[in-house]
Amino acid sequence: MTVELGPIIRAAREANDPTPIVEAIPYARFLGISARAEEAVLLTTLAFSEGNIGNPAVPAIHGGVVGAFLENTAILQLLWALETVHVPKTITITLDYLRTAGPAETYARATVTKLGSRVANVRAFAWQADESKPVAGANANFLVTPPDE
Repeated sequence: MTVELGPIIRAAREANDPTPIVEAIPYARFLGISARAEEAVLLTTLAFSEGNIGNPAVPAIHGGVVGAFLENTAILQLLWALETVHVPKTITITLDYLRTAGPAETYARATVTKLGSRVANVRAFAWQADESKPVAGANANFLVTPPDE
């Protein structure tokens, strides 16, 4: 079953509430991601879950979960900011793990650094207690579909 995101995205933008977009993406729901709009930028939250712990000895959130959270944050920011209603396709993503992501809620923001006619470059950062101490960062390139296609 394919969900048509166009009406969901348009309604979410109109209501200034990205929640329906997040809920329409199964992997974002699975990870426990939520989002809220802060003007033109989304603040995403990864709820703490024991299932996201990769190293119980530390304990630390699995790096794959952190990476997926940053990728989803970048995609959600593109869907929120662009006129397109098509989900961007990841071309490349580079992750920088900067600190241990402990057993706590994790937050992220993404910025579109360059937007071409077909490719968008996005930078995202994740942190926990202190935004000035990111746990990870990502540089990602996405294939974006123009609004009329």
